[in-house]
Amino acid sequence: MSFFYLFVCLALFAIGDLLGVYTKAKMSSVFVALMLFLVGFLTGVLPADIIEQAGLTQISKWASTYIVFHMGTKINFRQLIEEWRTVVVSMVAMVVAVISLFAVTPIIGKEAAIVSIPIINGGLIATQIMTEAAMAKGLTLAAALGTIVYAVQKFVGTPPASFHGLREAEKMLVEFRAGKAAIAAGNKSKEDKTDDSKVLFYKKYEKYFTDFVCLGVSGLFAWFSQLLGTVTPINYSIWALILGAVVGGIGLIPANILEKGKASGLLQMAIFASIIPSIAKISLADLASLSWQTVVVFAACMIGIYIFMYFLPTWKICGSRDLSVGIAMAQLLGFPATYLIANEIATAVAQTPEEKEHVLSRIMPAYVVAGFVSVTSVSIIIAGLLVDFL
Repeated sequence: MSFFYLFVCLALFAIGDLLGVYTKAKMSSVFVALMLFLVGFLTGVLPADIIEQAGLTQISKWASTYIVFHMGTKINFRQLIEEWRTVVVSMVAMVVAVISLFAVTPIIGKEAAIVSIPIINGGLIATQIMTEAAMAKGLTLAAALGTIVYAVQKFVGTPPASFHGLREAEKMLVEFRAGKAAIAAGNKSKEDKTDDSKVLFYKKYEKYFTDFVCLGVSGLFAWFSQLLGTVTPINYSIWALILGAVVGGIGLIPANILEKGKASGLLQMAIFASIIPSIAKISLADLASLSWQTVVVFAACMIGIYIFMYFLPTWKICGSRDLSVGIAMAQLLGFPATYLIANEIATAVAQTPEEKEHVLSRIMPAYVVAGFVSVTSVSIIIAGLLVDFL
């Protein structure tokens, strides 16, 4: 049955991709696939452990580090440092979400608001911290709300992240095609040609970068990232991104190393699969009993984000209203959803590889770094602080 369930998973992913490309990302492929899985789980057509039965659980556990490292090789270290604007916008958006949920405390209750805030800001770890603390104090409804918020936040965050990212990409391509923003071509020229007197290491020994060598190099840095993540307070995913940017930026290895190793598609599928179990345990009864509080939580969050990140001049930090909202939505998504959405946007709107790289050069770092800042780092700190107020 494992081959059958693997086929089912791939078929649902494929349907999402087909609709995403057909609608030019106006209908997010990530959202479509998540909805198909959710309907399958709610109706009992799909088993809750379909990812396990499809044999994807193990590969999804290690694929994310490889993908983050691969993504790092696509951006140079200077560009990574320049993402400080993304960091600031992401943290402002998190503060906005905190304020918005505290504002609706009279409607949903103090405990529900406190439990929901770090979960809105983050992901699984923040959810575990808050729900376990709530259960320990007998706040079962607040814990249940936290679980529901975590389970459905990707459904709420995906459409606006995709919509505004698409608008930003379209504006970028208008400029790019007019010859006013040839960033991708410039980066490619620097990476592949530099100057006649200096040949990059990977260019000099390019014939040795075979499929297995590329995978082996990726495996080395993935392991090193995990090691650094255990001996330092910095999450392994951030190390993987930094290491990828460094070794790719100085030309030790080729950019898009997993593309060159012909493995990026498989690993992207695996990290997409890692999202699915988070929605497998939602029941109609859960949605019905806590629907009002859930609606209030997300309505408050979205209203606050649009006021502060789109209409007020806060968006000037990153220079774009649409990108500002997209960055703000990253706290609802986290990696790998941010990576997948950025990639689908570029795939949908670009007509050439150069155009795709141009779109990715702006959308990908912004979305992924924002997800790391909120979900991987700051949300855990916020959870640790708020848990004492339950």
